[in-house]
Amino acid sequence: MTRALTLAEILAVLDDPRSIPDLQRYFLGDRGAAFSGGQFERLGGSGYRPEVANTITADDLIAVQMLSVQVSRRRALDLLQGQLGRELAAELAKIPVDVELGADGASPLIAEGGHAHGAWRVLREATDIGWVIAGKLLARKRPKLVPVYDEVVSCAYGTAAGFWKWLHGRLREDDGVLPQRLRSLHAMADLPAVVSPLRVLDVVFWMRHRDGHGGSGCPGLRLPKRRTIPHGE
Repeated sequence: MTRALTLAEILAVLDDPRSIPDLQRYFLGDRGAAFSGGQFERLGGSGYRPEVANTITADDLIAVQMLSVQVSRRRALDLLQGQLGRELAAELAKIPVDVELGADGASPLIAEGGHAHGAWRVLREATDIGWVIAGKLLARKRPKLVPVYDEVVSCAYGTAAGFWKWLHGRLREDDGVLPQRLRSLHAMADLPAVVSPLRVLDVVFWMRHRDGHGGSGCPGLRLPKRRTIPHGE
């Protein structure tokens, strides 16, 4: 994929009949999560409970491991009890836990100079925290605002820098049809309430492209022909 997907193309992927079984297999399996990533949101009761919403905890560090990344021991200690953790906490305290990407209130947070951007910068300026780990840590703390994002889904979407703003735009397009579709898929797959619409989107695309992703030279996700599944709306 040499360009970012259009809204119509995103909807075509979501409407593919494989989407609901993929979501159920990823998050539920035999009601015990077939994929370790299915526990990312749920481990320790979530990362955005009021008592832990603004600090990195050991549960958060284990949760990101469920998504196949690991924070180094040195950096983990810094996040748990060092200056890096204090700087990140100061930014997280300025980011409401209930603001959703695509909503009006998200724009100033994700803009350059906004508090979500500031939290990202704090993490990225730390040695050995790459963009994938930084995004997954923030997604654990603010799952409604910050999407999980890695090489596989980046390739599937055809996106690179500026991903948050791109996805924010797609979520607002056509009177919010995309978040409506994601909530419908969430309900039809009978997912746990803690799973955000952003994670529904991430998992559908990751499951669809994970086996076919060919690394840096990958041409991107092979798009299905548009086949609409019923949404019970």
